[in-house]
Amino acid sequence: MEIELWWLLVLPVFFAFGWVAARIDIKHLLQESRALPRSYFKGLNFLLNEQPDQAIEAFIEAARVDPETIELHFALGNLFRRRGETDRAIRVHQNLIDRDGLTQAQRLHALAELGQDYLKAGLLDRAEEIFIKLRDTERNEEALKNLLEIYQQEKEWAKAIVVAEAMPNHSDHLWQKAIAEFRCELASGELLAGNPERARELLDAALAVNRKCVRATLLLGELAAKVGAGETAIEHWKRVEQQNPVYLALIAEKLMAVHVSIGRLEQGRELLRSWLERHPSLDLLDAVFRIELDNDGPEAAYALVREELRRNPTLLGLDKLLEAQILVAPVEKRADLELIKNLIHNHTRRVARYRCDACGFKARQFYWRCPGCGGWETYPPRRTEEFDITL
Repeated sequence: MEIELWWLLVLPVFFAFGWVAARIDIKHLLQESRALPRSYFKGLNFLLNEQPDQAIEAFIEAARVDPETIELHFALGNLFRRRGETDRAIRVHQNLIDRDGLTQAQRLHALAELGQDYLKAGLLDRAEEIFIKLRDTERNEEALKNLLEIYQQEKEWAKAIVVAEAMPNHSDHLWQKAIAEFRCELASGELLAGNPERARELLDAALAVNRKCVRATLLLGELAAKVGAGETAIEHWKRVEQQNPVYLALIAEKLMAVHVSIGRLEQGRELLRSWLERHPSLDLLDAVFRIELDNDGPEAAYALVREELRRNPTLLGLDKLLEAQILVAPVEKRADLELIKNLIHNHTRRVARYRCDACGFKARQFYWRCPGCGGWETYPPRRTEEFDITL
């Protein structure tokens, strides 16, 4: 393939244009770099070396030299907020909002940062006002997430439902789970206020959103038991096994009390034993142990725990076995058994806590919403030792 003569003349011209353009870009970049105050680069260096205090001082100096640098003020405000100096962060972002000449995107950014400042400072009403202003803007999703957090903190469950249903991905399973929990919170309030019909409507709505909402089923059973509908309560609670058997321990004692009230003691005990056999649980074992102890005495309770310990050996189970053994042991041997039990009990305190599946937060109390990460139904009623066994 022959190359025409005019191509040979044009190619050097193209190279020359490219060289000139590159020189202009480099020159422009160098001019911009020289225009920035030296303290700006010192601040960046401190940030890279994880020295936020020194970075703040450097950025403050840079802002004094060049007060028009908007991104610098955003960086300062974020650093103040991270250090817990929310009052200074609020002043920085408020000054940005009051500035003339900001683009719409920059003003919305400053508003969002101010809302975060108020949220961090615990000024929830002011934060709510800011994020409501950001609705239906390019920061709508960010505003919705923050509003949802505010309403959960304030226990404004009706507002939380409205916001969650407005989320772009509200049909996802996690949002359905959260919306169902919000309805359960409202139902609990109606139950306390003596409005069972309204509570039932909310619980039915919760199950319509998330058919596996264990909490709604538990509350429906409690509602039925409260009005004397024992058979209905039992039927509700039996459904928990299909929804999530981990939660059976939460209803064991209530289920047994209803069985006793309608004269079906043996059926209740058989049901709980079958649950314990199919779904071993330390809390469920404890509930069944108490029932055996109250109805058949220490010998039956001891036999139950011994058999369960053979099937599922755990330290917490051993602790329960020693408790039962003390009750049936001769008086002269009880002191030694109590000494052993106390030693084991001191050790089992560390593995007797509940743990969040999402963030690992641990506590002795059960929560529907994890206090650590705020996740709903991420904190199952299973002891830490049970997690370790199943790993």
